[in-house]
Amino acid sequence: MTSDPNERLRWLALHLAQRPPTKIVDFQILLNQVRRRSDTYDMWEAANLIGGGCSTDGFWYFQAWLIGLGRDIFERVVADPDNLAEVPEVQRLAERPMGGWADDEWPGWEALSYVAADAYAEVTGEEEGVYDAMEERGHTDQSDPQPSGLPWRLRDPEAVAQRLPRLSRMFQRDES
Repeated sequence: MTSDPNERLRWLALHLAQRPPTKIVDFQILLNQVRRRSDTYDMWEAANLIGGGCSTDGFWYFQAWLIGLGRDIFERVVADPDNLAEVPEVQRLAERPMGGWADDEWPGWEALSYVAADAYAEVTGEEEGVYDAMEERGHTDQSDPQPSGLPWRLRDPEAVAQRLPRLSRMFQRDES
């Protein structure tokens, strides 16, 4: 398997489109369940530190990117978001100013959020049908973060540095 996210997405889209619609829905439900495990304010703080700010959509795409890094990294980072400091992709970003990051280096993978919907539409001809099928099975598409824990907006920089010390040192931003 390649490390190129676009190639991985093409592979995933091709394989999902070869499955029955119920399996495509299963994939989207599982993706949402896995994503929710990283849906914490501490993780949002980590994404905020790395990217110099992180909107609701940006956090949603950050979570998909985190999943795309693989199970081992995902599990370590969900256990402690400060473990992102050990991730090679994050270390490479910390070495350079954000203005020097290539588009495909940013910690976000928006397209993963839509791959099941696109495959479902291709197989069934129903645009947005995957979401209706999920709802019929008692699942809603949770397209916005609903983080647990203490909201990061309430923390001052010292508290963030205490909670995420390694990331805070790696991504010190000039606040002026």
